[in-house]
Parts: sequence; C-alpha cells; structure tokens
Amino acid sequence: MATKLYCISVCLTYADDMDALSGLIDGTRAQSALLNQAILEPPWSLRILDQAPLALATVLRGHAWIVPDDVEPTFVREGDIVIICGSDPYTVADDPALSPDLIVHAGGRYTTPDGTDVTEELRMSTRTCGERPDGATVVMSGSYEVSGDVSARLLSALPRVLVVPGQDTCRAAMNLLAAEVGSDEPGQQVVLDRMLDVTLAATLRAWFDRPEAQTPGWYRAQADPLVGEALRLIHEDPSQPWTVAGLADKVGASRATFARRFSALVGEPPMAYLTGWRTAVAGDLLRSSDATIESIARQVGYANAFALSVAFKRLRGVSPSQHRSQHLAA
Repeated sequence: MATKLYCISVCLTYADDMDALSGLIDGTRAQSALLNQAILEPPWSLRILDQAPLALATVLRGHAWIVPDDVEPTFVREGDIVIICGSDPYTVADDPALSPDLIVHAGGRYTTPDGTDVTEELRMSTRTCGERPDGATVVMSGSYEVSGDVSARLLSALPRVLVVPGQDTCRAAMNLLAAEVGSDEPGQQVVLDRMLDVTLAATLRAWFDRPEAQTPGWYRAQADPLVGEALRLIHEDPSQPWTVAGLADKVGASRATFARRFSALVGEPPMAYLTGWRTAVAGDLLRSSDATIESIARQVGYANAFALSVAFKRLRGVSPSQHRSQHLAA
C-alpha cells in the first residue's frame, strides 16, 4: 500500500458554553468529533467518505491539496488552517492528480479502494495507527457531526473550502491543540474539547475578517453599536416579546433609524431576522428535547403552539410536529 500513515485519534464530546456574540457560531459545535493527526509519505492521497458536515484541518509539516468533486482544488501550505464544509466526498493529497490509495470512512475506519478493510493493519494501538512517525507530511484534522437549524445558518454562509493563512492569530490556538494531541496527560479529553472549540471559533472569526470572505450581514453587524446590541438581545433571549420599537428603545435609537440601519447591515428587517432566529432555535429544541411544542413555543417567544406552528410552517414548509417526526425518522 503506497500511503504511509501514522495517526492519533481522540473522540471529543462538547459541553454547552454560549456567549451573546456567538449565538450563530455556537451552533457549529458537534455532539462528538474525531481528531486525527496523520503523518504521511509521498505519494499519498486520501479519499474522505466520512460524510461529516464540517471538518477543520491544518498542515503541521509539508503541504496538502484539498480536492472536492465540485470545486477547484485548494492548496494548503504548512501552517495554514482549512475548513471544509458539506458532507460530500473529497480528496486530500500531496498532488491533486493522484488517485486515492486509502479511503477514510466514518468512525475512523480505513479501506483500500477495492474495499479491503485495513483499519487494524494501520492501527498500532487504541489511539495510534500507521507505519512511520517521521514522514514528510503531517496533517491534523477534526471532523464534526454537526446538525441542527442554528448550525445551518452559519454553514450556509461558508464556502465549500476556506483557508486561513498560517500567520493569522488563530494559528496560536491550533499550535496548542497540536501539542496537546501529541501528549497523554490527565484530563486530556476535557482539554482537547475546549481547545478544538476555541480553534474552530478563532478560525471562523479570522476568515470572516479577511477581505476575500463574503461575510454574512449578521456577522458584520455585530460590530455596529446599535444593530450589534440588538442582535445580542435577540440571541440572548428570544422569548422576550420583541418589537421594532422595543429593540430601538433598548439600543437608544429612533424606530425608523434602527429599522433602516438593521435592514441595511443584516440584509433583512428586524422582525424577519427575529422570526428566523426563533424558528431555528425552536427547530433545534424539537430535535434535541422531548419538550412539548407548547413549551418550546414559549421558550422562543410565541404565545402558544399555534403561533409557533404558523411561523414555522410559513418559513419551513412543515409544521413543528412534522419537523420533529422527520428528525426521529432520520
């Protein structure tokens, strides 16, 4: 087998940790993720079939190409951090023209292109697999089982592949994560959980601040003293009976000025954004809890289940109960 692979794998589980600014970014957190460090000898090419909706990776040594099936290949230099969005297959290789010689499946399972399972052959112990720890290329990656309506609002704003150069400030977080992956200390599970979370958030923030990023309006508006404060209020407590006049009063602006400024920066009127946020939060609550629709309606600012159902069906084409049933059936 041509690929020389050495990897360390740790299964990560996230805890809740919300701040007002990160109402949308927080939705990217997965229930679990697999963190891998792969050391490879050229020529190498890995076909990724794990169907993870979001992956974060960096090249610690050497270089790599990210080769999706639907967009042009992206070159990743040593030190760069890359985020891959979408569950469609893609290839990671040291040359985009190479055919894959190893297939990576969900759960850290590896096969050859003809389907032969080589997971145990590559794995040297519970957490280590491969043949050479001193290969020319080192790639570290974390894949996320992201789901939910809040998550989708962020993922839809990202390109298929984005790269943040290694000199960016988020590199420091990735360096700490890489150092921790190579250690085996007490409490490592918790440390890795927190570090991966910080690294992802820092990378997304760095990307949105770059000139080539098509930054969504809701992110740019966070910096505005009026609209940013209104977004914080909406994200922090969607259960409040917010109105345009009420939000304007809270941020110290006239109703007309606030409404005009919010629409210009965010790209939609305040009440439309509020409805979208409430139904996204409701959608996640329907998926993740067994609370009644009546209870969820009150949690996100609707007087009763009927009011939530009207808004939910208008935006999503299905009722809250149908949304819950579809999730349970998936």
